Amino acid sequence: MNNLITLLTQKTNLSKNVIENILKLLDEGSTIPFIARYRKELTGGADDEVLREFETVYESAKKLLVRKEEVSRLIAERASLTPELAHAIEEAQTLHALEDIYRPFKEKKNTRASAAIAKGLEPLADMLESGRLELSEFRDKAKSFVKNDVASVDEAIQGAQDILAERYADMPKEREAIRNTMLRHGTIEIKKAKEFDQNGLYASFADKTEKAAFIPSHRYLALMRAVKEKQLSVKIGVDTERLEANIQSYKIPRHAKGSKELLFAAYKDGLKRLLLPSIEREVHAILKERADLGAINTFGKNLSQLLLTPPVTKRVILGVDPAFRTWCKLALIDENGTFLEHAVIYPTEPKNDYEGAKKTIEKLAKKYAIGAVAIGNGTASRETTEFFAKLSRDGLKLSYTVVSEAGASVYSASKIASEEYPNLDVTVRGAISIAQRLRDPMAALVKIDPKSLGIGQYQHDVDQKLLEKKLGDVTTDLVNRVGVDVNSASLSLLSYVAGITKSVAKNIIEFREKNGAFRAKSQLLKVKGLGAKAYEQAAGFLRIKEGSDILDNTGVHPESYEIAKKLQALDLAKADLNTLAQAWHVGLETLKDIAKELAKPGFDPRSELPAIPFKDSLTDINSLEVGSFVSGVVRNITDFGAFVDIGLKNDGMIHISKMSKTRISHPLEVLSLNQYLPQIEVLGVDKEKQKVSLGLVL
Repeated sequence: MNNLITLLTQKTNLSKNVIENILKLLDEGSTIPFIARYRKELTGGADDEVLREFETVYESAKKLLVRKEEVSRLIAERASLTPELAHAIEEAQTLHALEDIYRPFKEKKNTRASAAIAKGLEPLADMLESGRLELSEFRDKAKSFVKNDVASVDEAIQGAQDILAERYADMPKEREAIRNTMLRHGTIEIKKAKEFDQNGLYASFADKTEKAAFIPSHRYLALMRAVKEKQLSVKIGVDTERLEANIQSYKIPRHAKGSKELLFAAYKDGLKRLLLPSIEREVHAILKERADLGAINTFGKNLSQLLLTPPVTKRVILGVDPAFRTWCKLALIDENGTFLEHAVIYPTEPKNDYEGAKKTIEKLAKKYAIGAVAIGNGTASRETTEFFAKLSRDGLKLSYTVVSEAGASVYSASKIASEEYPNLDVTVRGAISIAQRLRDPMAALVKIDPKSLGIGQYQHDVDQKLLEKKLGDVTTDLVNRVGVDVNSASLSLLSYVAGITKSVAKNIIEFREKNGAFRAKSQLLKVKGLGAKAYEQAAGFLRIKEGSDILDNTGVHPESYEIAKKLQALDLAKADLNTLAQAWHVGLETLKDIAKELAKPGFDPRSELPAIPFKDSLTDINSLEVGSFVSGVVRNITDFGAFVDIGLKNDGMIHISKMSKTRISHPLEVLSLNQYLPQIEVLGVDKEKQKVSLGLVL
C-alpha cells in the first residue's frame, strides 16, 4: 500500500492524506459521485472530474505495481536480480520504462542472435564488444570458433555482430532515448498505398509529412483508418545519421582498436534492423493512445453538454419524425412525458398534402393544447420545418424547433423501447423519442448508446473499452449532479444513480407500481436488494417532489437532515456558516452545500443554461451568398471545428481557425453543444455538394 500511495502522490496533485482518504472510501464501496458530493472534507473538495482522473491513475498505478512484481520475479528466475536492477525496477514510472528493463531478460526464440548464441559465439561477441583487439587479432580469435555449425571466420564474426546488435537494441537507456527522440522530433511520412484513390477522402494527405509531436488526434486517427483501408502507408522517420554519430561518440569504447569498425557495424545493424522498427511500433501505440484519449475526451465533453441541455417543461410536446415516401410520424406526450396519441401526415413529396396535414395538426392542437413541436433533423427535416412555418403564417402559431434524431431509430427498435411501448410500432416509438429528448434530454438520451448520438469524432476507431468507460462515467456523473425523480424515472435513468444496479432499479419501479409513489426516501430501504450501503450512496441523488419532507426534494443527504433542519430554523442570509460549522461539528463545505439546497429546493442545475431556441426563420441555400449571415444551433464539436444546424439538409461547418481572433487549442474553448448562434457569417457555399462554410462574427 505504501508503494501505491507513493506512486499516486508522484502522479497526481493530491496530498498523501487526501489520497489515503479516497482509497479508504473506494475500498468501503463508495462511488465517485458520492465521494465528490458528500465527502468534500475528506478529499479537499475534489470534484467528480478530478476523482475520475485519480481513478484512472489509480488503476494504472496498480497495474504498474503488479507488473513490477512480475518482472522482479521473472528476472530472479532467469538471472540475478542485482541491487541495481531492483532499484531500477522500483524507480520505473511507466510500463515502457519497466519493459525496457525486462527486455534483455526475455526469452527470445528464432532470432539471429539466439541462433548465434546457440552456436557458442557469445564469448566472441564479448571480445568484440570490449574493443581491445585489433582487426587481425580479432579475426584470429574468431578462427577458434569455426567448428560444428560455424562454417567460416566470416560466419563467426557475423554471429558475434548479431548478438551485439540485439544487445544494443535491448539497452534500456538507448530505447528510452530513441523513443523520446522519435516522439519529439520524428516526422510522420505519408505515402500512397496500393488502394490509393486520387479523388478519395484521403487525397489531401498523400506525399506529406507531419511532426509526430504535434499531429492532432483527429488527423492521426484519419491516417490510421487510411492505412487500414490500404489507401496510405505511414512511416515515422528520424535523423539516423545523428543517431549513428551518437553511437560512435558514446557507445564505442574510447580505447577501441582496429575491430571497432565491426563493432560499429553491429550497433548500426541493431539500430536499423531491430531498434528503430521496434520503437516505431511503440511510438505508434503511444500516438494512438494519445489520439484515442483526445477523441474520447472530446466525445465526453460533447455528451456532457448534450445531457445538460435544459428540459422544456410544463408543455404538451408534439414529436415529429419527418420522411418523404413513407410518412411523417407524429407522437404527442404530456408535460410528464406520458404518451397521448400518434398520427401520420403527408406534407412533403410525393403527396404534398398540405391541407390534410394542416387539419390533422389543427385537430391535435385543439385537443391537447400543444405547447412545443420537436422536429427530427433527418430526411425531409427542412421540408417538414417549412410546413410548420407555413402553418404559422396561416395563423396556427406553434413553437417549433429542430432536434437531433440521432439514435432515435436505434432506441425505437431496442428492448427498452419495446418494454416501454409494447403495443406501438417502431416508427411511433421513434417520434416519441424525438419528443422526449426535447422534454427531458437527459432522461431520453440515457436510453441510447452514446455512440449512436451523432456527436464526437472517430468513435469507431478508438479503444472501445476506454470509450465505453468514459461515456459511462460522464453519464453517471451528470445524472447524479442533476438528481433523479424516483417516482417518474425510467429503468435506464435509475440505473445511473450512484449505488443502484439495474436489478435494484427494476425493483424500485416494481415497488412504486405495487405500493404507489414513494412519499419518503426512507421507504427505499424496503426495496428488495437496496441495503444500507446502496441507500447511503443513492439517497442524496434521488428526489421526491411531493413527499412528506421537503428535504427529500433536495440534494441534502439524509445523513445531514438533522443539521439541515437546524439551518432551516435560521435566517440563511444572516447565518455565519463558519461559526455554525464549528459549533455543530460539521464540515464547512457540507454546510455550504446544505444552505444552497435549502435556498432552492428542487433546483435543476440545467435551468441555469440557455434554453433551447425555437425557430422563427428558415434558411435556403439558394439565397445564401458569401458575406451573408445566418443563425443556427451547434450540433457537434470536433477537434477541428463545429457543425451547426442552420436549417439546411446538411449542417454548416465552422473551422477552428474561424472561431476566434486569437489562437485557440480547441473549439470547446468558445463553443458548446446546442449553443444558439444568432449571427454567423457565410464564408463559402457549395450548392452542388450542399455544403456551407461558416465563421463566427469576430
